[in-house]
Amino acid sequence: MSTEADGHAIHTDAGTSGGDGASARPGAEDGQESLFGEGSQFNEFFDDPRWALAMVRATVLEAAHPQIGGALIDNSTFVAHPWRRLRNTLMSLQRMFGADEQVRAREAARLNRLHARLNGTDARNRPYDAMDPEVRAWVVATLFDSAVTMCRLSGQPLGEEVVERLYAEFRAYLAALGDDPGLLPPTLSEFWIYYDRVVAQELENTEAMRVILYKLFDHLPAPPVLTGLPTLWATGRAVAGPLIGAITVASLPEPFRRRAGLPEMPGAQILMQGAYLTVGLARFLPDGWLRVDAVADLLALSPDSDDPRARTIAALRKRMRRAGALIRLMTPLPDPEPTPATAARRGAEEFFRAVLDQTGDGYLDWPDLAAMARELSTRLDLDEPEETRLYDSCADWWRELQAALDTDGDGRVSADEYAAAVPRLAGPALIKVAEVLFAATDKDGDGTIDADEYRTLFRTAFHHDTDAAAGGCGRSAFVNDFLAFMSGRHRSARFDPLLSDA
Repeated sequence: MSTEADGHAIHTDAGTSGGDGASARPGAEDGQESLFGEGSQFNEFFDDPRWALAMVRATVLEAAHPQIGGALIDNSTFVAHPWRRLRNTLMSLQRMFGADEQVRAREAARLNRLHARLNGTDARNRPYDAMDPEVRAWVVATLFDSAVTMCRLSGQPLGEEVVERLYAEFRAYLAALGDDPGLLPPTLSEFWIYYDRVVAQELENTEAMRVILYKLFDHLPAPPVLTGLPTLWATGRAVAGPLIGAITVASLPEPFRRRAGLPEMPGAQILMQGAYLTVGLARFLPDGWLRVDAVADLLALSPDSDDPRARTIAALRKRMRRAGALIRLMTPLPDPEPTPATAARRGAEEFFRAVLDQTGDGYLDWPDLAAMARELSTRLDLDEPEETRLYDSCADWWRELQAALDTDGDGRVSADEYAAAVPRLAGPALIKVAEVLFAATDKDGDGTIDADEYRTLFRTAFHHDTDAAAGGCGRSAFVNDFLAFMSGRHRSARFDPLLSDA
């Protein structure tokens, strides 16, 4: 989605409202209120725990659009790295709906560049383009509709004026992304006609939608904070996954469920309403307990992080290990210890799956390296020239990999092809990627990555293997470590969380 804000605040007439968020909001001047920042209706919803269910619903409705579904299947990391993608999405929404217009304009420009790179054809040879204005309008429409729906399903429907104000905010969001807000109808009554038409005529039972409903939650990888507890995580996921899928299906528009042939579990409607009601009760916890950004940060927190909260997480993990040990006692004995050759093979396959195959489709191709460039650009908040240099270097690396590893000529690299040729990964193009990444991280250009620059990239402080005593991480050490890691020669405490975290 895209557009730069024009530098002028967008306002709308304030009004009294019923339902949630009925009170007057701060920051109003002369009877007008900003559609962004503190006091906006969306801002009141952002930390609402029901928003988690609403976001899943909105994502499914987005994925049911043929163009979005095609783009997700070919390019998205939502299968292999859902927690990372969730954190980046929440961060983007905060920037776009925040009060700072310069931050909003910068984020809109970043999203434009990202989406401009997402185009191609789907499995049925139909074109998709993430910059298609009507498609981008549908994404915004799903977010608005899901916000309204979450309140209705939890027994607290919004008053008409609140809904109108929320709709105005989402239209302003579309305008801030650079699209014509007229792509969404000007009035609320016209919006529902538009929404029903898209649901009835354009949405399909796409592969991406099926993956989200029936694969993503059943195979959801543990967030970084729970790595090392696979048995416990798998046990909880086996129960929660199907329930989340059933709740989401039950919340979708009934005409679409029928047309898409989505089976509804008996009692799913009651289960869905109970879930929304139960989750909604968490809104009454003390302020700050359920801040979305704080929860997302905790989920992404590495166990060995220097973050003060890691101590609390470590204590929690210790207790969870005990539960995991109890579960393992009731499961079959593990396989015998592998031979060195088998262990090396497994290590190569694990690295391929965790780091190289960013899209989770079982192959390495250009979308995987583009996803790496996307994640690194997001972490470093790169401007257009630096971002383009990073993408170009990754494209050169992909051409080098394809020439060296694609032995069957199918245009992609399988895990078997990778495992057979690990030593050939560190060529000149990968060296260029390392150098470009170092330059992008070294913001002050002094030839050293200092503590703040290091934390921006790795989201943690210096590790013991960094020459912190010399004032930071030098170019040679950074490039050598990056090459050793990305060529699969050895895992690294520094680089491992960068691209392998779920």
